[in-house]
Amino acid sequence: MKPLTRTLVGGAALGVGALAYSLGYERTAFTVRRVDIPVLPPGARPVKVLHLSDVHLTPGQRAKQRWIRELIDLDPDLVVNTGDNLAHLDSVAPVLSAYRDLLDVPGVFVFGSNDYFSPIAKNPLRYLWRHSGGRTRRVADLPWRELRDAFTTRGWLDLDNASARLKVGDLELAFAGVDDPHLEYDDLGSIESPAPADADLAIGVAHAPYLRVLDAMNTAGYPVIFAGHTHGGQVRLPYAGALVTNCDLDRARARGLNLHATDGNAASWLHVSAGLGTSPFAPIRFCCRPEATLATLTPIDSLRWRR
Repeated sequence: MKPLTRTLVGGAALGVGALAYSLGYERTAFTVRRVDIPVLPPGARPVKVLHLSDVHLTPGQRAKQRWIRELIDLDPDLVVNTGDNLAHLDSVAPVLSAYRDLLDVPGVFVFGSNDYFSPIAKNPLRYLWRHSGGRTRRVADLPWRELRDAFTTRGWLDLDNASARLKVGDLELAFAGVDDPHLEYDDLGSIESPAPADADLAIGVAHAPYLRVLDAMNTAGYPVIFAGHTHGGQVRLPYAGALVTNCDLDRARARGLNLHATDGNAASWLHVSAGLGTSPFAPIRFCCRPEATLATLTPIDSLRWRR
């Protein structure tokens, strides 16, 4: 066999193997990521936040439903859901079954595009040169109102272009959220500016971490921001990391805990979830396991707090 032929055959075999691994193992290799975020007043009791995002649930995904139900064993104090729960017209009941006991925990949520619009087949290669944001002429066909009503009936707060307060333990938390920036549904006027000073902590929530939203929340003085949407890149390469974010966030911050700051403002902690699912039309993950995050809010050191 000629060297070029061997190279081509080897490359093809490697590609087939990577695809089989992505489809057959990693996309269902659910994991819990754990991070600490030092944002609470000195002496405050830590708060465990379960960050869920991009579940993209279909009725047949029973293993995912079981795994999500077991997250209640983490004993979270607060649930932050950053959208894209649905991936099928009949997914509301499975989502509620998966979240089950988590709906009894204090929680907040915003919606993403796949809470409004059912997924459609797209050429995945186009994400390599542009993101697919912008308003759509499609009519929302997923039962988002039913999902919203179910969440709010159980006590979760809807932060789609809204602000709210929530008592968690001994702490008064203030929230500001926006509807999906990927669809350009966000209303930045809903972000209280400045962030409420009489709350123990102000938290920003968005589905897609577009820079205009992060900048607005940081400028308004929100010390921590939760977002999803990116799937962590969904396909990551060793050393190179995420290839895309499907928004204008830089690839280095496609997942995990990072900082975000605008000129002259103190940095906000930004946590971007890599999410738990994929589009049914692109059911692969590579070097990017599906995840939920237990983010523990901890007291900031007294010196930094005084500053």
